[in-house]
Amino acid sequence: MATTHEIPGEPTHTSTAMLETATGAIQSFAPVKKIHQHLCAYHLALSFSLSLSLSSHLLWDVLMVLRWWCGCFRRFHFYADDTTRQVEAHHFCSHQNEEMRQCLIYDSPDSTARLIGVEYIISDTLFLSLPDEEKPLWHSHEYEVKSGVLFMPSIPAVFERMDLEKVCKTYGKTFHFWQVDGGDALPLGLPQIMMALTGDGQLREDLAHSVEQRFGRSFAKERESRAYMRGPEHGIHPLANAAGKAIALKLRETELPPAEPVPRALV
Repeated sequence: MATTHEIPGEPTHTSTAMLETATGAIQSFAPVKKIHQHLCAYHLALSFSLSLSLSSHLLWDVLMVLRWWCGCFRRFHFYADDTTRQVEAHHFCSHQNEEMRQCLIYDSPDSTARLIGVEYIISDTLFLSLPDEEKPLWHSHEYEVKSGVLFMPSIPAVFERMDLEKVCKTYGKTFHFWQVDGGDALPLGLPQIMMALTGDGQLREDLAHSVEQRFGRSFAKERESRAYMRGPEHGIHPLANAAGKAIALKLRETELPPAEPVPRALV
C-alpha cells in the first residue's frame, strides 16, 4: 500500500495492508461505490473562485480511489454540545499510514446512504504531539471498542479483533455536515463537532437495540470478548473528549485580506 510520507506516522505495516485486503474483499462499500466523478477545485475561505474539471481518465481515477477504501466501522456519534442527540454512523476508512486513517461517514451502509461527515483517526503518539488547544476536539475510542458498540460488519471475529486492538488505542476528530437526526433534507448550517461514547449509560437504549437487531450483534457478548484490549499507552488524555465539557462551533464575520495578484504566467 502506498504511504503518504508528508503525513506524520510510521509507514503502513505489511500486516495492516494484508488485513485491509481481507476486509476490502469481504465488506460491502455500497455508499462509496456510488462515487462517479473526480472534480478538481480551488477553494478560498468565504469569498472564493472555483475551477472545475473532470479527469480524462474518470473511470480509472474512481477505481483507484475506491481501491483504498478498505474498512467499514459501524458506531455512534453524539453532538459535542448535546449528548442526547445521537447518530448512527457508518465509517468507510482508508489508511494514510500506520498511524492515521481517514473516513467518510454515511448514515447507513446502503447505496442510497447520505454522506454526513468525515473523521480523522490518529495514533496515541500523534495525538500527544498536538497542541493542548487542539486536543479537546478529539475523542478517544477505548470505550467504544471495549463496550462492543464499535464493530466491523460482516468481518470474522478473529480479523475484527486484530484491527480493533489498534483502534482501541486511537483518537478521532469528527465533523458532521448533515444533521439527518433533525430531519434536514439538505446539509444545512455549520459543521458540527461530534464526540464518541466514553461510558456506560450514555447510549440510548432504542438505538442500541435497533443496531443489535439489524446487524445480529450482542454488545454484551462483544464486551466480554474484548475485555483484554487496552487503550492508549498512557491512558486517555484529560484534554480529550472536549475535556469533559460541551463545545460548539460559532460563525463569526471577519475582515477578508485583499487577494494577492496572480502572476500573468499562471492566468
